[in-house]
Order: sequence, then C-alpha cells, then structure tokens
Amino acid sequence: MHWFVYILRCANQSYYVGHTSDLVARFLRHRNKEGAQHTATYPPESLLHQEQFDSEAEAIRRECQLKRWSHAKKEALIAGNTSELRSLSRSHD
Repeated sequence: MHWFVYILRCANQSYYVGHTSDLVARFLRHRNKEGAQHTATYPPESLLHQEQFDSEAEAIRRECQLKRWSHAKKEALIAGNTSELRSLSRSHD
C-alpha cells in the first residue's frame, strides 16, 4: 500500500495539507464536508500537489513538515520552483 501527502487549494485560496492512502476518496470526503474542519468551512477547489510514500509514518513526517511551511514556500513547491524553495529555506544544504 502506498501513502500520499497532498496539497489542496481551498475556496478561500488557502492551502490544506493532508495525508491518505486513497487520494480520490479523501478528496471526495473533503468536498462532502466529511474531512477536516478547514475543508468543511472552505471546500477544496483542486488538488495541486501530491507525493507518494511507502509507509504512513513517512507520509506523516512529510505532512508535518509541509504544514510548517509558509504559503509562499508551498507555492514554490507546487510550481516546482526549486530555486525559490532554496531561497525560502532557513538553511541551504
């Protein structure tokens, strides 16, 4: 089984980050206001980004990391702009 971390754009233009083993079913739950409180209040408009992991633990770690990121850094990730991601990072490894 694979696990996914995803980023949704919500009706208020915010981003929602979550994890799941079934992207389609989870997106539909969010749309039906059966997901998180945020997506019940601001329904998701689109799935913007997804990453696949082999374990739920890995997906949860990445989800927690992305949730700490700024809106601008999430936008750079979604756009695939690695140079912008580096400039927005605190450390440049």
